[in-house]
Amino acid sequence: MNAINNGEIIEQYPRDFPFPSCLILGISVRNQYIHIVVSMNEKKIYLITAYIPTADKWEKDLKTRREIEK
Repeated sequence: MNAINNGEIIEQYPRDFPFPSCLILGISVRNQYIHIVVSMNEKKIYLITAYIPTADKWEKDLKTRREIEK
């Protein structure tokens, strides 16, 4: 929960269903950067997924997606 409360929203998905969601960059209890996707309504926060971002998909800042090379 600390990573959600103290993290930074790096992407927002306002059209997600049934509620808008967002991607948060936070720090885990093991002091490691993690990405967390959450959604919320008036009463609850829903944890959708959490993962450790990798260098093959994210820039060094872990906030910017890498361009997919064709």
